[in-house]
Amino acid sequence: QTLLAESGGGSVQAGGSLRLSCAASGHTYRTYTYAWFRQYPGKDREGVAAIDFEGNTGYADSVKGRFTISKEKDRHIIYLQMDNLRPEDSAMYYCANVNLPKRVNVKNIATTATTDFGYWGQGTQVTVSS
Repeated sequence: QTLLAESGGGSVQAGGSLRLSCAASGHTYRTYTYAWFRQYPGKDREGVAAIDFEGNTGYADSVKGRFTISKEKDRHIIYLQMDNLRPEDSAMYYCANVNLPKRVNVKNIATTATTDFGYWGQGTQVTVSS
């Protein structure tokens, strides 16, 4: 079993930056896909960004050019650098993981179902004020 723990959320003014971290522990795999989802109150989770073991990345249109997903080379720590934040980025952010043989196309993360991911963190809140 893979355990995921997010950190780095907080409050920031519009135009500011935050970096979220997701530390994976327990069983981690070389053939991974990690993703960040966000959830607004009363809404379903939506994919924001994803990265796979081949270095492919994908982003939702709403965050392209502002958010960057990355992974430390030798550790299962995944980052989401969020720049030029907007009030509409305010949400709970979740880290998610899936491993081969299950494969997710990271380019389609915005429309990927949450059920495609097997492991989830507890989430970290991001609040952006105008």
